[in-house]
Amino acid sequence: MLVLCDNKGDRNPHAGMTALSKYDRLEATGLWRPTPEGQRREVVVSIGDATLVISDLNDTALTHWSLAAVERVAHSGAGATFHPDGDPGETLELRPEDAEMIDAIETLRRAVARARPRPGRLRWLGAAVSTATVVALAVFWLPGALVDHALRVVPGVKEAEIGSALLARIERVSGPPCGSAEARPALAALAGRTGAARVVILPGGVREALLLPGGTVLLNRALVEDFEEPDVAAGYVLSELVRTSQIAPLRTLLEHAGTRATATLLTTGEVPPAALDAFAEAQLANPARPARADALLPAFAASQIHSTPYARARDISGEETLSLIEADPMAGADPSPIMPDRDWLQLQAICDS
Repeated sequence: MLVLCDNKGDRNPHAGMTALSKYDRLEATGLWRPTPEGQRREVVVSIGDATLVISDLNDTALTHWSLAAVERVAHSGAGATFHPDGDPGETLELRPEDAEMIDAIETLRRAVARARPRPGRLRWLGAAVSTATVVALAVFWLPGALVDHALRVVPGVKEAEIGSALLARIERVSGPPCGSAEARPALAALAGRTGAARVVILPGGVREALLLPGGTVLLNRALVEDFEEPDVAAGYVLSELVRTSQIAPLRTLLEHAGTRATATLLTTGEVPPAALDAFAEAQLANPARPARADALLPAFAASQIHSTPYARARDISGEETLSLIEADPMAGADPSPIMPDRDWLQLQAICDS
């Protein structure tokens, strides 16, 4: 089923969307599968504000795909099969009778491809980037609004890719992450207890902890090597997660990178390498202040972790972290260990292997 609502008087303000400016809303039905193992389900597909919106039959949005990062599967039969860039396991199948929707998506994909850099066309590229920047400013008025829009449409897979790209740049300073098969259960336990997506131990670079876009928390090796209990490392992970709960790492990156880099992400699905390099250097050179005690204590309570070891690690005298010691939510309690002793010993030796 295909629904077209014609509105020729409107013009879509987003770069790469002029081919669809005559449509106020374009809808079709398709078959969506979130994972390779998942069941296909019938959904409603619509083109929204620079996004492909996939909703159930009750008009509840299931996911949003950035139109700048949609890929088509080759040899997908008479219809078409699409997936988000970098995640071929999530698919959307459209039937031959949905040709209008297929053509609309392909039109956007070709428009984005034409906007990408090509050798020998630097003068044209410079003019296009300048024009796109002016248009972005005219449409959104404030750089903050452009960042808000990017945070709404960038898929989680792309955010994780950006985090991985940042880690690759940090590794140039820190060296490769420490790792061993024996320490994997300990890393998983640390992430699971604190709510981090993943924990990575670095031999240097970061002074304490750093959360990347996508949910990976980086820890300096000293936080596991220099202390007798995993509560200290867990405390630093919690502090970083709480500190960034009010402002997402991707927002921090885009605000640091500026309007042009944010517009590039929206139109090409990529953050310029120079912007990633500059942000990585800034994060390593200017570590953020730790989270406040009044915000941290509920996180320690929810994770059932003592706050005193973390407070003593941050200030051995306890003067600056007295509130974390006096209000330790696990004081007098005996919470379950974060990990078995044997796993903690393996984690302490992770950078020696």
